[in-house]
Amino acid sequence: MLGAFVFGTPDPPALADFHQALLGWEEVEREPQWVRLRDSERERPGLSFQLEADHTPPVWPQLPGTQQMQAHLDIQVDDLDGETERARALGATVEEHQPQEGVRVLVTGEG
Repeated sequence: MLGAFVFGTPDPPALADFHQALLGWEEVEREPQWVRLRDSERERPGLSFQLEADHTPPVWPQLPGTQQMQAHLDIQVDDLDGETERARALGATVEEHQPQEGVRVLVTGEG
């Protein structure tokens, strides 16, 4: 069973707060260098955010000589436009390059 997915970030509390607001998950642990979230209806898997002081954010789409994306979350929604706007209001940025119809690539400043 997958226990958790862990994101490295220069600001674990900020990235966790964004995902908590976006997903509606509960916080189960918070330290300055570590935050863990989980869906209140399921114990696992959870999302964790750990401090990576030397984190280099990825570039989308990947360009030669830049940090490539190593992981991302695919989140299904019923209202793509509405949820995109909600994510933007929470601090996400919509990327200029979109890979296909019916998908929105968004990034946060924390990771």
